[in-house]
Amino acid sequence: MTTFRISEAAALLGVSADTVRRWVDGGRLPAVRDEHGHRRVPGAELAAFVRDQGRRGDGEPGERFSSARNRMRGIVTDVHRDGVMAQVEMQAGPFRVVSLMSREAADELGLEVGVVAEAVVKSTNVVVELPDPARARG
Repeated sequence: MTTFRISEAAALLGVSADTVRRWVDGGRLPAVRDEHGHRRVPGAELAAFVRDQGRRGDGEPGERFSSARNRMRGIVTDVHRDGVMAQVEMQAGPFRVVSLMSREAADELGLEVGVVAEAVVKSTNVVVELPDPARARG
């Protein structure tokens, strides 16, 4: 069974280790103790937690409905505009996301450095790679 240290789970989720500890302490995220007494999050439990967090459909006011499921909240770190196009860079957890859009769209959204935004990714081709296959097995 694959398990993750608190810090590894935090890195995967794009949050601090303290946040993951609070989730574990509050019973929101299950964890087990290893032979040294350290808390570890089972991979299947972490995956279920992430799936549950990603499912927003409770009808909250102002909620948007979309077929796109890959959403990453982050902060805009750079915006380059020219006459027609804009390149918007944002940091979403550990990920740098770059989007090319019309300048008009960037202006209408008010995209500027420091604005919190949500990157929505919808693609017909997604490549998944393991950074270190030996580590991925636990």
